[in-house]
Amino acid sequence: MRKGLTYSGKQTGPAGGQLVEHVRRLIEAGKLKPGDRLPTERDLAQQMGVSRPSVRSGLRSLQTMGIVRSRQGSGTYIADGPPQLGGDPLRFLAALHGFTREEMFEARRVLEVGSTALAAERATPEQIGAMAEEVTGMFASLDDPPAFLVHDLQFHRMLAAGSNNHVLSTLVDTVSALVYEARRPTVERATDLKESAEMHRKIYFAVKAHDPEEARRQMEDHLVRARQAQAGEEAAERGDRSRKAPSSRAVRA
Repeated sequence: MRKGLTYSGKQTGPAGGQLVEHVRRLIEAGKLKPGDRLPTERDLAQQMGVSRPSVRSGLRSLQTMGIVRSRQGSGTYIADGPPQLGGDPLRFLAALHGFTREEMFEARRVLEVGSTALAAERATPEQIGAMAEEVTGMFASLDDPPAFLVHDLQFHRMLAAGSNNHVLSTLVDTVSALVYEARRPTVERATDLKESAEMHRKIYFAVKAHDPEEARRQMEDHLVRARQAQAGEEAAERGDRSRKAPSSRAVRA
């Protein structure tokens, strides 16, 4: 890896992770600021000497961290607000303390139902517009579950930001990162993405209408159904692993 802000030659780690590091260095050097547009996927791939799918993987990671936002037909931009790099310590803490799926679900219900009601009261037109972009992104990625999951995560973050309570927004960001990591291995098995997109749209409409009680009700319903859907994905994943596992007779042979 060359010194500086570009990569070439022998790769020293996952290419997607290299893009995250590349963007982090550009931010630290002051060469990327909130609102700046990133180069195209092709240009980034050429600069770093990696494939476009690797660049795409890195961009998804940056989106889940809240560092960049994709704008339909326009490109990828550095998000407004302070960068939130550093998800690894959070994942270590989750592993160390044994956070369970049910605990994460309970935390989401406590935090997000209330923050969504606040967003219906307080969200600015710009924040509501950002929510609309993520809903549009969900419908546009129904055939791409990993991309759908990123838009899903970003929508919940936009909702929390719309509460205009920085403590709630930070807590929802923290829980959302954990939920993303838990869902990512099974999302390819999702069978309800269109239904999920419709539920997010209902939440968006309630917030846009400045109806806190309806927003609260729609978020509660969405989270209950989302947990049921995730449980189904996890069961399917366990069943697939069980079918692929060698029998005891095969192992002895």
